[in-house]
Amino acid sequence: MVYSAVVPDAIDPASVLAHVGHPEDGATVLFLGVVRDHADGRPVGGMRYDAYREMADGVLAAIARGAAERLGTDRLAVVHRTGELEIGEVSVAIAVSSPHRAESFDASRYVIEEIKKRLPVWKKERYTDGDAEWVAGTRPPGTGRAPKVEGVS
Repeated sequence: MVYSAVVPDAIDPASVLAHVGHPEDGATVLFLGVVRDHADGRPVGGMRYDAYREMADGVLAAIARGAAERLGTDRLAVVHRTGELEIGEVSVAIAVSSPHRAESFDASRYVIEEIKKRLPVWKKERYTDGDAEWVAGTRPPGTGRAPKVEGVS
């Protein structure tokens, strides 16, 4: 069964993996996006993810369903985190299982690329010098500007 969630709490990779797998599968791929300690040559101390929650859940579910249709299986799970994250914490987890590795890798890559393009989640990097900055993202299709999110300028 395809599973997707936008969550405010820490992501447990094992719980994401638990949503996939079948005796006929010879491949399971787990992708973890983690907060790194640098961005664009600046040292990063952490980041914040905010989401337009009413839209994000539906968009993430549509991305997951689209990947599953492309893969030809429903053994796919994706979870995206919101809130304050520290270096090394998981911000997104994608698990896919299939009879062969190519399909699992392809589906995982499709999901992360579509998240970057379509998911209404924004990140604000906190730099070690005390500065913070919202990271430029992709505008939703058909709009002249990014949607306004409370608390995001």
